[in-house]
Amino acid sequence: MANAVIALVDDLMDRSRVTAALPGVRFARSVAEVAGADVVIVDLARHAGHVRAVREQFPDARIVAFGPHVDEDAASRARLDGADLVLPRSRFFQDPAAAANP
Repeated sequence: MANAVIALVDDLMDRSRVTAALPGVRFARSVAEVAGADVVIVDLARHAGHVRAVREQFPDARIVAFGPHVDEDAASRARLDGADLVLPRSRFFQDPAAAANP
């Protein structure tokens, strides 16, 4: 696993699943709070607008975004905004650790 994984994930159930797969993950609510991350996980359902800012402010971070499979607009936007990997929510939660590691 990367040295520092920070997740922009608010949902408590999702947080528990991410924590189980990635021990040591920290959670943030703003872009400023992801400083120092090697990997930033972004829940597109709640933080889609943050992908571009994360890419601009932390260009070396790996950005992994996930969202509802029916929201193709958010997935496309995340790719355009600089996410390294964009997955449907169900696929991300099959193996969050694999998604976080290149």
